[in-house]
Amino acid sequence: MSATTRSRTPDRLCAEAVDLARAAAEEAAAPGVVGEHAGMVSEGDRVVTHYFECKEMGYRGWRWAVTVARASRAKFVTLNETVLLPGADALLAPEWVPWSERLRPGDMGPGDLLPTDAEDLRLEPGYSGEDEPAPNAAVSEEMAELAEAEDAEITPQAPAALPLVPTRGSIASVAEELGMRRARVLSRYGLHIAADRWEESYGAKTAMAQAAPATCATCGFLTPIGGSLGQAFGVCANEFSPADGHVVSLSYGCGGHSEAAVMPAPARPAPPVIDETRVDPFPLRPSPDSGSVPVGPDGSAAELGHS
Repeated sequence: MSATTRSRTPDRLCAEAVDLARAAAEEAAAPGVVGEHAGMVSEGDRVVTHYFECKEMGYRGWRWAVTVARASRAKFVTLNETVLLPGADALLAPEWVPWSERLRPGDMGPGDLLPTDAEDLRLEPGYSGEDEPAPNAAVSEEMAELAEAEDAEITPQAPAALPLVPTRGSIASVAEELGMRRARVLSRYGLHIAADRWEESYGAKTAMAQAAPATCATCGFLTPIGGSLGQAFGVCANEFSPADGHVVSLSYGCGGHSEAAVMPAPARPAPPVIDETRVDPFPLRPSPDSGSVPVGPDGSAAELGHS
C-alpha cells in the first residue's frame, strides 16, 4: 500500500479507545460539559477522531473532537489532540466584515477619525496649484494684464522670490477665493450619491412632502447653498419644521411653509347668556302688596319664618 493512501477502516484499538478520548475531552473542558459519544471518523492508518456532544451553554451544535493514534506494531493508543469543533447545525458567529464596511451614518462620535481611501470613488483630485502655468506662459501674462487692469498689485521680480501667498489675479488666488484649493473634491459620483441620499430623506416622494401645501422652492425659510447642488437643494431654517438644519430638496415641503396660510384672527367669544358682571338687588322681605304674606288686623305684615 502506498504511504499516502489512507485506510477507510478504523483501527480496532483506536476505535475502542472511547474512554481515553472522553477523559482527554473532560480534562480540556470540564466535568459534565462533555456529552454522549457522537461517532468517530478514520483519519488515516491507525488514526481515529472521536466526537462527543458539547453541553456548554452557547455552543449549540458544537462537538468535542479527540484524535487518538497508534504507532505501527504498538499495542497502546496515545492521545494526539483535543479540540472543540462546530457541527453541521452549530451556532456560529457571523462572518467578519471590515470596519470600513460596517460603518453606518451616525456611528461616528466625538474624537472618532474616519480616514478615507486613496481610491475613494466619491472624491477626485482638486486644484492644488501644482499644475499652474509657468510664469512665462501666455496664460500667466494674460492673468497679469487682467490683474493690472483691476489695479492689482503685482511684484515685478523673479518667480522664486515671489511670496507663497498667491498673487491677486492668478489662477491660484481665484481658486483659493472660490474654495477650490483642496487636495480632493467631490467627484461626479460623489455628487450623485449625495443628491440621492438627500432626496430620499427630504425629497418630493416623502410622506411629508406629499401632504405639504407648497414646496420649499417658494418658502421663505429656505437658505440657498452654493455649488452645483444648489440648483436642487437648500437648507431649511424653520425651527418648527421637521427638516430644520437639514439639506432639503427644492421639491420637498412641510406644513411650516412660510406662505402656506395666513394666521386667522382669534375668534371673539359670544356675549354671555347670564350677565355675571353686575349684582341684582333682592329685598330681604317681600313687599306687603305682593300677596305672599298675610296682612294683620292692624295692617302689619306677619314676620317671616316659623315660631
